[in-house]
Amino acid sequence: MSEEGWREFLSADGLEDWVVLHGGPTAVFRVGSLEEAARLAEAVAAVPGLGPRTLLSLTSEAVTVKLTREMWGVESSTIEVARAVSTVAREHHATADRSAVQEVQLAVAAKPEAIDLGFWRAVLGYAPLHEDNCLDPLGQGSTVWMQDLDPEKPLRHAMHVDVSVAREAAEARLKAALAAGGTIVDDSSAPGAWILADRSGNKVCIAAWPDGAVVR
Repeated sequence: MSEEGWREFLSADGLEDWVVLHGGPTAVFRVGSLEEAARLAEAVAAVPGLGPRTLLSLTSEAVTVKLTREMWGVESSTIEVARAVSTVAREHHATADRSAVQEVQLAVAAKPEAIDLGFWRAVLGYAPLHEDNCLDPLGQGSTVWMQDLDPEKPLRHAMHVDVSVAREAAEARLKAALAAGGTIVDDSSAPGAWILADRSGNKVCIAAWPDGAVVR
């Protein structure tokens, strides 16, 4: 796995519609009806170069295009595919909405000897992606990522939710969460990421990284 691909994607021209989430380059295109969404999805599916992990989802309001399902799967060719998809969207009078792009990931942390990704794959019916994660083969549920727990922590296990968003949307999401009663637990990685908690102490990370590519 390498950062080179997604960093090249972020620096390329003509990709203003796209956000690089934990799951890779993603775009949301607004449409006026389910029929328009279906026509756009059909046209996008015909774009040359789409990979085996390309995911299209549609509602009566939008078509979401995920090109790789993972940021580590971005290659130079992904850039041209993304540009082509944007061209098709414009031809269908669909408007990109970066503020709507997001991905939710469940992070399960444990001591190295207690990491049990096989259990999560089995109980959720998920497919392997890498040795430390798995994903919903239908693209409907959150990715599950196994994370090594800090050895200095007394806990044997922990969970939190990662919310991956566009770099310009992160602070608005943060403000909304705080206004709804959340508190900041750790902002040492801001503006790349913030760790928040609800009133019960359940944790969630709002991540502008990798789209913002800034983590202290």
